[in-house]
Amino acid sequence: MNNGLEGVIAASTAISQIDGINGRLFYRGIDIDELAAHSTFEETASLLWYGSLPNKEQLQTYTQNFINNRQIPYEVLSLMMSMPKKTPPMEVLRTAISALSPYDPDDLDNSLEANVHKSVRLTASMPTVIAAWERIRNNQWPILPRNDLSHAANFLYMMTGKEPDPHSAKVLDTCLILHADHGLNASTFAARVTASSMSDLHSAIVSAIGTLKGPLHGGANEQVMRMLLEIGNPERAEQFVKGLINAKKKIMGFGHRVYKADDPRAAWLQRLSREHAENIGPKKWYEISEIIRKTVQDSKHLPVNVDFYSASVYYSLGIPMDLFTPIFAISRVSGWTAHVYEQYSDNRIYRPESEYIGPMDVKYMPIEQRA
Repeated sequence: MNNGLEGVIAASTAISQIDGINGRLFYRGIDIDELAAHSTFEETASLLWYGSLPNKEQLQTYTQNFINNRQIPYEVLSLMMSMPKKTPPMEVLRTAISALSPYDPDDLDNSLEANVHKSVRLTASMPTVIAAWERIRNNQWPILPRNDLSHAANFLYMMTGKEPDPHSAKVLDTCLILHADHGLNASTFAARVTASSMSDLHSAIVSAIGTLKGPLHGGANEQVMRMLLEIGNPERAEQFVKGLINAKKKIMGFGHRVYKADDPRAAWLQRLSREHAENIGPKKWYEISEIIRKTVQDSKHLPVNVDFYSASVYYSLGIPMDLFTPIFAISRVSGWTAHVYEQYSDNRIYRPESEYIGPMDVKYMPIEQRA
């Protein structure tokens, strides 16, 4: 028996490859380092969907398709406005994505062409859902998306009402690239399982969101930020972490099921955290993070994962902590959708076996004789 299916190959994919031994990640064969250095999220999403980098004309078309599909129907917005303001953002996202399905022009069409169109609409509209909820729950009117801003910049604008500075927009854009896909993780697997029954794309993405909502998959960077806030200043960091180590408590942001070396995305997020601290501030979240990393690695030699530095990056961008996981979804929906129509292209419904460990040949007892 293999609890958690660790090491089990459950699907073949041409979308992304993880080299856990050497700490490398590839999208369609392109090293994540190259994409983070040179690409944009819009270009990266099209790479995941279409299999290769677009030329200039194609990228212009794809980007315009993103822009054209940012708005969500008033009926879905009205549904969100009727929800209790205490509703967690991931629950709102799960509900809104399901509600968007009947309004999609290709709702009942499960062809590849239709699913690519749905992928664009889902990816384009998800930031609108999250930004709208941030304003609704704070008794503010949602802000309409702008046509002249990038995917990342437009999200920050819709959330705050202020156009972000170019550096902040680029930081978030790079974060979205780094989170776009990551092999057969739990939420991607959930999407593929749903798709394997030939259910529709929206249902598969709702399955993925529901899986990401679980604290063992999403939310680790939120816990990292709570740790940073509890520490408060760099002078307290080393002793705080040593206390956790001595108490044998888990330190969020370290270790990974796949990587034996540092997560390559973490190196980029470390750089982004440092640059943002130097350019905009405050510096203390990066400084505390560095002390934590050094203390943990000197003691336990655990690799840093993607959640560790993304916490200080998102927080420094002014993003509320309970939106950290929804932002992960804003990016990962591009990978989820790519995996769904890869599943459709060579499909067989998932039906693993289970090992029965209960009693056998138990006799039925009439209710009068039961204790």
